[in-house]
Amino acid sequence: MIRTDWTMAEARATHALPFPDLLHRAQTLHRRHFDPTVIETASLLSIKTGGCPEDCGYCSQSAHHDTGVTATKLMATEEVLAAARRAKAAGAQRFCMGAAWRSPKDRDMDRLCDMVRGVADLGLETCMTLGMLSPGQVARLKAAGLDFYNHNIDTSPDYYARIATTRTMADRLDTVDAVRRGGIRVCCGGILGMGEAEDDRIAMLVTLATLPAHPDSVPVNLWTKVEGVPVQSRAAPVDPFALVRIVALARILMPASVVRLSAGRTGMSDELQALCFLAGANSIFVGDQLLTTGNPAAWQDADLLARLGMQVAPAAARQGAAD
Repeated sequence: MIRTDWTMAEARATHALPFPDLLHRAQTLHRRHFDPTVIETASLLSIKTGGCPEDCGYCSQSAHHDTGVTATKLMATEEVLAAARRAKAAGAQRFCMGAAWRSPKDRDMDRLCDMVRGVADLGLETCMTLGMLSPGQVARLKAAGLDFYNHNIDTSPDYYARIATTRTMADRLDTVDAVRRGGIRVCCGGILGMGEAEDDRIAMLVTLATLPAHPDSVPVNLWTKVEGVPVQSRAAPVDPFALVRIVALARILMPASVVRLSAGRTGMSDELQALCFLAGANSIFVGDQLLTTGNPAAWQDADLLARLGMQVAPAAARQGAAD
């Protein structure tokens, strides 16, 4: 049964289970909904970098922070499609396009829709993250064939004001709701290591697990050091076992959602990634770069999966039982 009525007390108790019991419970649920030997792959491209008017305290692309990132204009459609072809050749099944905006301008929608159609024509799943969307923009992207929309909530409702002031958690949830109502699959997760408490991490997952429908994909990001942003002063490394516990909790609370190890994998050992897969993570980003941060090389991912006896999901089974 897929529940949307989880309480913080239940989530805390689950999170606090002895490690073997927690992983057993997560792996048992994982096997009910997915093949535990299969990993989904996605590639991420920044189609418009820097100059974002939001003041998110973790982000290298905010115009409020001096991080050395140079602002660029929206890429030409053919440039994006060339990158998508390279991503497909490198083994990606889904191609995600991210733009550093508060929200897209209506004048940009024609080009964005052309990108979606072009990437879909290559046989790739399509995903975008463009900031907040109006219902009309959602409808246009849906008509163009967009499969997924990413809009992370980042952290818990209580900690969110420490992360950003130019928009609220409610703003983020409104866009998630508009995307879901518009018939586009939702990709929504958060970031660990920004100075938040353990309870904030649990509350972030409870927030997602009590939405009217669970996100189809749940990215779990480790904050990656960025000089010049406010979070840098209070960020702390995430204990490896704490990361595995959060992955396991995500799998238990949202058993049919894809759980993606996203930013921060360059700082994870092979053993830690393997534990995360055992806890229910079943998706990774592939490619050398995620927006403005690094990512493991393709050969490293291929080597790790081969050593674990795991494989990339065939195209026909990308979303598996989560659909």
